[in-house]
Amino acid sequence: MAPRRAIILLALLVVFVLAVGAGTLAFPRGSGAASSTTVARGSLLREINRVRAAHGLRTLRPDTTLSRAAAAHTRQMTRTGTFSHGAFASRMVRFRVRGPFVGENLAWGTGSYASARGIVRAWLESPEHRRNLLRPGFRRIGLGLRRAAFQGTAGANVVTADFAGY
Repeated sequence: MAPRRAIILLALLVVFVLAVGAGTLAFPRGSGAASSTTVARGSLLREINRVRAAHGLRTLRPDTTLSRAAAAHTRQMTRTGTFSHGAFASRMVRFRVRGPFVGENLAWGTGSYASARGIVRAWLESPEHRRNLLRPGFRRIGLGLRRAAFQGTAGANVVTADFAGY
């Protein structure tokens, strides 16, 4: 079996139908200089949109509400050392995420498995995650990314990608 640090773990696809309209389209900005986490989120969004464009799909637009939900979930996972969607539907309601369909992809890894390209490549290789990534109706995304010691591995990138659309 490959070393833990070289494995990216993916959670199962979760798509729920939420009949709640459209959401806002603004990307949260931090104050001051861009952090490495902000740069990593930007790289991941660019890689996701590069792959979507290569498949003839619209790019995803960052959404403040989805970003807050994704960031909160990533913080929770790193704080508790758990890797699961948890109460996904409740979280979407709590953060007032809007859209008739929402979905979530999770990932964590180190080294090349923690890079934007490595994460997206792993999602593309998983049928459930690929469906979320390449769902034509998804228009908005929120990314939560945190570098932390995770499940006994130092310097892991832990990612939550929340999607919304129709």
